[in-house]
Amino acid sequence: MKPTTFREISGDSTGYWALLGLLGLIIAAGLGAAWYMEHNGHWVTGMNNQIVWGMPHVFAVFLIVAASGALNVASMASVFGRTAFKPLSRLSGLLAIALLAGGLMVLVLDLGRPDRLIMAMMNLNFMSIFAWNIILYNGFFVIVAVYLWTLMERRGNRFTKSAGLFAFLWRLILTLGTGSIFGFLVARQAYDAAIMAPLFIALSLSFGLAIFMLVLFASYRGCGRPLGDDMIIRMQRLLGLFVVAALLFVIAYHLTNLYAAEHRDVERFILDGNNVYSGLFWVGYVLLGSLIPMAIAWFAPFRASLGWASTAAVLVVTGGMAMIYVIIIGGQAYPLQLFPGKEVSSSFFDGVVSPYTPSLAETLLGIGGVGVALAIVVVGIRLLKFLPLSLEDAKVDPHYKADKV
Repeated sequence: MKPTTFREISGDSTGYWALLGLLGLIIAAGLGAAWYMEHNGHWVTGMNNQIVWGMPHVFAVFLIVAASGALNVASMASVFGRTAFKPLSRLSGLLAIALLAGGLMVLVLDLGRPDRLIMAMMNLNFMSIFAWNIILYNGFFVIVAVYLWTLMERRGNRFTKSAGLFAFLWRLILTLGTGSIFGFLVARQAYDAAIMAPLFIALSLSFGLAIFMLVLFASYRGCGRPLGDDMIIRMQRLLGLFVVAALLFVIAYHLTNLYAAEHRDVERFILDGNNVYSGLFWVGYVLLGSLIPMAIAWFAPFRASLGWASTAAVLVVTGGMAMIYVIIIGGQAYPLQLFPGKEVSSSFFDGVVSPYTPSLAETLLGIGGVGVALAIVVVGIRLLKFLPLSLEDAKVDPHYKADKV
């Protein structure tokens, strides 16, 4: 394999500035939506006393989980010695930081009083999983930034493997913390399961890689840099493997809940209910987000096709959003079981499935977080050397031969 040359993109084309302008408008719309909700109160959203985490939380959790998975490409090279992925380590670290920043922006602006966040950070309750996650998120920024420094600064190259291993372990802990938010909530029958923590790790692998593939393909197509078939095939197969792993954990999660009598009713509500959540789960996540991408990843007619690989990645992202929506919104919509085995009714909607329709403001805030993440990447690859000049087969395939057809 030949040495990899990294170079900033030129960033002087009309298309680049148009993209940056579009992302600026998306971010402005998200900030405007946050101001509208903060100024008028959360009654202008679809949230209520039963569903207190709405569409912004769906976007925020998805981006945070995907941030952990996006770093997996770098971990494949630094921790597991997969040299073919080494040229992508820089972009992997940048995307991980960008996705986490976008997710946290949505999370903070959806608090209702984001100006009081500093008070919460100065008075951490270490009996709360939310306090743990504040430490994990900030630590992730610092650790990945140091890891990127070891990659991009010649003096730090000798620390790359150690920094990569530490970043890999931290991202696992971070995703465990995010999944534990739901696993520790005993009040909701859809949560309250230890398997939620490893489930979120499995989901992060497919979400993060799918977004990484889309960013990588768009960057090289937009810059006109060569991208060989070998890299596309590697990405396809790896995505298929991660999708299978995530689907197996989802199956294990639902089988475990079906086995426990206290969770059977909520399982019927999610898996076989006359509601939007059952449709999102079976059609959105299982069919579109898992089975079709698996077929694209492994069947020969789709191999080494940039279009099909991008389609698989888009479907995984779409299915991932559907899955997170089912977990967060569906888990809250099912009524609390205050008295197991008893029928409960009152003027406060006890025992009633809670309705929820996302408002435009909530959706715009979530999309604004995506805009922040993409803007960080777009500006980053313009200012610093994150992208290799070429990913042609001769650069990434150790067994490449010049006369290879």
